[in-house]
This record gives sequence, structure tokens and C-alpha cells, in this order.
Amino acid sequence: MTTELLLRYIHFISIFTIVATLVAEHLLLKKELTRSKISRLARIDGVYGIAALVLLGAGLTLWLGGFGKPTEFYSKNWIFHLKLSLFVCIGLLSIYPTVFFLKQRKGNGEEKVIVPKAIFWMLRLELLLLFIIPLLAGLMAKSVGYFGE
Repeated sequence: MTTELLLRYIHFISIFTIVATLVAEHLLLKKELTRSKISRLARIDGVYGIAALVLLGAGLTLWLGGFGKPTEFYSKNWIFHLKLSLFVCIGLLSIYPTVFFLKQRKGNGEEKVIVPKAIFWMLRLELLLLFIIPLLAGLMAKSVGYFGE
């Protein structure tokens, strides 16, 4: 019980961290940024990446480690698979902004860089998909989508 509680806590804190970092990135993003501000965004994006890995690790441990609900509860639920697919989509959407921030942070800190519009839309889409996941989690907790016996 204690391990399960700790894993669920880590899982939730990771989710909050992901939301906070994505919102921070979106709020700090402008059409034109200095390289020093892009460097700040790259650090925030690094925290986002670490939180995503921690979330994935805790989630997989809860699913496959036999803590709490049986593995079958998750494996035989199409909503769980949708939730996991959205998480993967969010991760894939985050690749381009991450690469942009890492490449553009180097150089003269006061030099201005034009931020591609695609980065704005990718961050917005990540946030939208992220806000769907708790609804799916709530449905899943009520056994909606379970196709087992």
C-alpha cells in the first residue's frame, strides 16, 4: 500500500509539473526572443522532459508492477490505451520545440531569434491533449471502456 501510494503521488506530481512547464513555455513564448530567453525556455523544457520520464516510469510501474488494480484492469481498457496514445502524441509533438530551443540557445545572449509559428501551435496542441487525459483517467477509474470478462 505504501509503495502504491508513493507511486501515485509521484505520478500526480509529474502531471502537475508537466502542465506547469507547458503553460510557462506558452506564456514566455513570443514571436521574437533573445537567445538568453530561449536558453531559459530550454531549461524549462528540460524540466518538462524529466517530468515526462518520471510520469512514464511511475505509470508503467503502476500498470505492470501489480500495484493497486490488476494489470488486466488497464490492459483491457480501450480508454487506457487512448490515454497512453495521447501521452505518446504529446511526447512526439514536443520534439520539434525542444530541438529548436536547444539549437537556438547558443550564441550571443542579446541576439534576437524569430520563433516559428509551428512551435506556438505545437505547444497549444500539447496542452489541449494534456487536458483531455484527466477526463479519460476519470472515466477509466469508473471502469468505462473495460472490455475484459
